[in-house]
Amino acid sequence: MDFLWGLWNGITAWPLLVLHAFGALDRYVIYDVARDGGWYQFGFLIGAGSPFLGMLGRRAANGRRSRCGSS
Repeated sequence: MDFLWGLWNGITAWPLLVLHAFGALDRYVIYDVARDGGWYQFGFLIGAGSPFLGMLGRRAANGRRSRCGSS
């Protein structure tokens, strides 16, 4: 269960970080210290890295597509 909370908090961390920068939604935490543990941290890492992993996957797919089209 801690993994799922970490995953959810990791996915929502980026929008919350932007909102916190402008002073909105201060009552919602980005990282839940009370749940801090191995599975929570792992889920948070996967969730927070997911936008970047998605961009890397798209870049690799575009690279393969352009190489296949140029042959």
